[in-house]
Amino acid sequence: MVLGYNHNLMYKGEIFHVQTEDSGVTNPHIITLLYRGGVIISSKKTSYADILKMDKLEIVVEELMKEQHKEMMRRLKAGEFDARAFSLNAQLIKNYEIPLLAPEKDPVAELFSATSTHDTAFKGAVSLLFELPPKSAKDDREK
Repeated sequence: MVLGYNHNLMYKGEIFHVQTEDSGVTNPHIITLLYRGGVIISSKKTSYADILKMDKLEIVVEELMKEQHKEMMRRLKAGEFDARAFSLNAQLIKNYEIPLLAPEKDPVAELFSATSTHDTAFKGAVSLLFELPPKSAKDDREK
């Protein structure tokens, strides 16, 4: 039994992920999902309940999965999902005011610039995670 297919595709400078899975004979359907940045752009679900008694079902289901997976990749490359996929960033930023980090900003430095008492306690805990133990003379001798 094939567990599934996964491919990352570069399309118009962005990475898309296509994932196809079989839910098994107790829930006989094949699901293919197209993601961009963790967001589902498209999905396709196909039932194979009508062929459960077929000989060599596993081979047939594997072929159905391959074809459905390839079809989703072809649809992506044909531009079918462009409007949905490429308007997503603009919508998220506009609707939810997601800040874009400037390249010169350091997210860790920003984390340590908080001022509330809760933030101060959090900063202390985070600093423990990022602090390295002091270098010993033994470390220098080992080099």
